[in-house]
Amino acid sequence: MLSKFNDIIPVGVRFMLLSALGFALMSACVKYVSVHGIPVFEIVAARALVSLILSYLDVKRKKISIWGNNKKLLLLRGTVGTLALMCVYYAVTALPLAEATILQYVHPVFTALLGVLFLKERIQGATMICIALCLLGVGLMVQPNMSDSITAQALPIHSVMIALLGAFGSSIAYVIVRKLSQTEDSSVIIFYFPLVALPVSTFLMWDEFVVPSLTITLLLVMVGIFTQIGQYGLTKAMQTQEAGKASAYSYVQIVFSTLLGVVIFSEIPSIWTYMGGGLIVTGALINVFGKKLLPKKLRYNS
Repeated sequence: MLSKFNDIIPVGVRFMLLSALGFALMSACVKYVSVHGIPVFEIVAARALVSLILSYLDVKRKKISIWGNNKKLLLLRGTVGTLALMCVYYAVTALPLAEATILQYVHPVFTALLGVLFLKERIQGATMICIALCLLGVGLMVQPNMSDSITAQALPIHSVMIALLGAFGSSIAYVIVRKLSQTEDSSVIIFYFPLVALPVSTFLMWDEFVVPSLTITLLLVMVGIFTQIGQYGLTKAMQTQEAGKASAYSYVQIVFSTLLGVVIFSEIPSIWTYMGGGLIVTGALINVFGKKLLPKKLRYNS
């Protein structure tokens, strides 16, 4: 029975679906507590505190040093990740959940370009198609000259730019993680993120701290827990043989976030969001499967 279930839904896909659900629930919690008056920096601090405790326990469980080998690069990863997280959380609080999530999935564009610049990787033809579709998709979602159409108002450019900055920061952090993975344990890499995020966010939130109610406190804790669930599912999915196939299912997070936005926040995406999001997801999927689908002469550009 279990074997048949694995044939229908491979284990890597199941872990990726778990990851997508975890991150979608995290975003919903972030938006909910922000609506109830909790500042972004306080949300980041709460998430960092929970992640720091869980990450520390995980490192100790493995009986390895928490400080790692390349401390400078680990600190850089933590710093970049912290700045990116602040941008992502701001975008979640300022934009509808669906739009904020879709804009995060522009990150393959930045990751590919950074890989060319810093890791000397060759850019694939599929990635060029992905870049073009993502740029077109973002343009449709923002639709600055179409706000008088039959759809809702155009997205605020300021919030969109911060969301894209968050995606860019996430891409930088991802490239650094790929470099660190050659010398560092994954648990140590994860540990350095909250190690930097907690003191930075605590300092920034100090004058704006809001004492949360018991319910909001529990939701702040859930932000950290759902984050760990998302990271756990992602890590397990990437360790499977069908990692490439499983990664395509990460885009189900957009579906989860859209549904949560409709049910909890009464957010109805516009036609431009569907069109732009469709182009971005299509471009990302072409980037995932491009090696197999494109002719050899189109796979790479020098």
